[in-house]
Amino acid sequence: MSEIQTWADRFYQAYVFDMDGTIYLGDHLLPGAARLLAELRERELPVRFLSNNPTKNPRQYLEKLARLGIEADLEEIASTVVTTVRWLKRNHPDATVFPIAEAPLVDALVEAGFRVSDDPAEIDVVVASYDRTFDYRKLQIAFDAIWFHRRAVLVATNPDRYCPFPGGRGEPDCAAIIAAVEACTGTKCKEIIGKPNPIMLREALGDLEVDLKDVVMVGDRLSTDIAMAVNAGMSSALPLTGESTWDDVRALDPNHRPTLVLDRVDQLVPRAVWDEHNWQEK
Repeated sequence: MSEIQTWADRFYQAYVFDMDGTIYLGDHLLPGAARLLAELRERELPVRFLSNNPTKNPRQYLEKLARLGIEADLEEIASTVVTTVRWLKRNHPDATVFPIAEAPLVDALVEAGFRVSDDPAEIDVVVASYDRTFDYRKLQIAFDAIWFHRRAVLVATNPDRYCPFPGGRGEPDCAAIIAAVEACTGTKCKEIIGKPNPIMLREALGDLEVDLKDVVMVGDRLSTDIAMAVNAGMSSALPLTGESTWDDVRALDPNHRPTLVLDRVDQLVPRAVWDEHNWQEK
């Protein structure tokens, strides 16, 4: 696999980072993350943070990064809470919504002016999400709104099968909720708004005037982070600190492989800069 670089050979004009599995894992920073971000800040290179996890809003991510010693601004963080609400405002502005979701997304929908209801007879959009309070009652409401009343469409915040935890564990994510609703209603999800949907990149980059060819997406998941970058025609970097492995990369079609595969995220800094700073692996 010599065509894949294992160390960056240049700086990019902007950097978009996944967080869990890339910058941190659980409540611990991953090796090299802090000094990489400090180097990018020193060079005044734009940094954005992106997450498919809708159980936290951007302010919660900002607070977590601060606890881990990472400085960031609120406008640098985009999550599926933000992008789902914005997508609904553009595409279903007058909808009554039933979110199969936790408080951050529900609160954001209400704050954005959406009517939230659990009455199947008036629901226009069912939003499937990563929901650790999911139960049969919620499934029945979604079923009735979509199958019995035949008025609601199904959309979802993200396609992740599970959320990774330290120690190799994980927790069922939004894909399980989507599958449950699709299985009983016979419907298909109309839109999955999170990564790998390029809408996430547009929201993350905002008004930055950069060519996507000079932006790198950095994330540990081939099916979301890297697929989104490939679909958008931009560079991608896969740190082997989260879900994906070299075997996973080898199994991909060459056209869908990441530009860079890194043992650790700070290998996004060219080796010459490592040597100049006398960095050591730690």
